[in-house]
Amino acid sequence: GKTTVTQSVKDTLNGILLRSPPACISQWRTIFDDEPAPIKRAFYAAGNYILASEIAKASTQAPVIIDRYWHSTAAYTIATEINGKIQDLPPVHDEVYHWPEDLLKPDLVLLLTVDPEERVRRLQHRGTEKTKEEAELEANSLFRQRVEESYRRMVNPACQEVDASPSKEEVLNTVLQLIKKHCDL
Repeated sequence: GKTTVTQSVKDTLNGILLRSPPACISQWRTIFDDEPAPIKRAFYAAGNYILASEIAKASTQAPVIIDRYWHSTAAYTIATEINGKIQDLPPVHDEVYHWPEDLLKPDLVLLLTVDPEERVRRLQHRGTEKTKEEAELEANSLFRQRVEESYRRMVNPACQEVDASPSKEEVLNTVLQLIKKHCDL
């Protein structure tokens, strides 16, 4: 859903699509994904700051759509560091959920959600190999719940949750309405 939506938004808005980690370092993702958590986190954090400079440059030419950014890095870091249930996460207003002041901030952050069974069905239909992250989300429902709740607790900017279960057209329409409401395009 995420790849389909970001590509469709890019096409509809005649925008520029960027991904995290950015292209200039993405070839090293598989190497860093196998490293201990602090090294892996440093790689993704560095990617966010590199991506921020790419966003600043691209935004002078067209609307910029980003597939993952700081919220993703933070949510997965929090969920990995905290074992147990949602109650074990840092409290709702904890600073770990606040956007870093030195990082270029997006106008709008969308969190696409879909129930676990539908996510698995789509992954199987896609026919591509699962990432370590997707395998962990599938195998560990507590981890998935911690990731999702961490996203929901993010502030400044908060995530706008979008149910990605309906058809591609319906989800795209919902996303475009949110962009129209929150962004000056």
